[in-house]
Amino acid sequence: MMPGGLGWGLIALCLLVVLLPFWVESRRPKIGRDARKDAPGSFVKLSQGVTQYRWQGAARGPVLVAIHGLTTPSQTFDRLAPLLGALGFRVLTYDLYGRGMSDAPKGRQDRAFFLQQLRDLLTALEIEDGFTLLGYSMGGAIATALAEEEPHRVHRLVLLAPAGMDINLSRFEKVCVSFPVIGDWLLLAASLRRSVASSLGPLRRGFLPAVLSSLRHMLRERQGEAHRALGRSDVPVIAIWGRADTRIPITGLGQLAQWNRNARQHVIDGADHRLPTNAPDAVAKALADILGDRD
Repeated sequence: MMPGGLGWGLIALCLLVVLLPFWVESRRPKIGRDARKDAPGSFVKLSQGVTQYRWQGAARGPVLVAIHGLTTPSQTFDRLAPLLGALGFRVLTYDLYGRGMSDAPKGRQDRAFFLQQLRDLLTALEIEDGFTLLGYSMGGAIATALAEEEPHRVHRLVLLAPAGMDINLSRFEKVCVSFPVIGDWLLLAASLRRSVASSLGPLRRGFLPAVLSSLRHMLRERQGEAHRALGRSDVPVIAIWGRADTRIPITGLGQLAQWNRNARQHVIDGADHRLPTNAPDAVAKALADILGDRD
């Protein structure tokens, strides 16, 4: 039996509910030349897309490459970078694909995806081996992956509340990660709520799919073997944690100590997961103290 008028109306309503979040995502603005015209820093076309980068800190000195986390762009280092510069570092920050002013290319956001961007950037900027890698949150997992695969290139690895071990996901995040298509719809549908959109800032096309893909791939990589390999290498590892971190809990300190007994670790009392923005002075002091001890 063919549905009547009410039945067709219900079918149309269901289709609207299903398709609306994907349609809204397709209509979100891309990052284009106009948006980038007045943006700070510079842009370079890499193999997967355009990447925004900035040099901060000391005008001369050893290079430190800083990699940000899951949702916040490279501006998360704006308070920390000058303090690293005061320690003598020439700090390079850049936006991961799908964040900030960088392109949002399609593809699984896993280890290979992020390492391709990082290697392309190092090549394009002619950065010589012997640089320090600093990774915050998911950026810590990316930095660890490069140091494991190319330890000869990395002079030192600094990790701020790094992923690659225990991570606390919300119930909503777990559902989105676990169910393809349905999870995509749920995340995009949630973004239609004004409260969610405002908490994430202005949404651009590709940001939410990038975050979900990273949750499903890069952030599911447990890096015990990588840290064990680094413990057998000549790469010094420094890890700094926030004692009040509920995203990547302080239990990670013990995990890292088991994997790499040579790692130097420090805990900042009262600090949460947002170390670069909420505790930059404490991070810089801890790093200065540890580097001073090594020297």
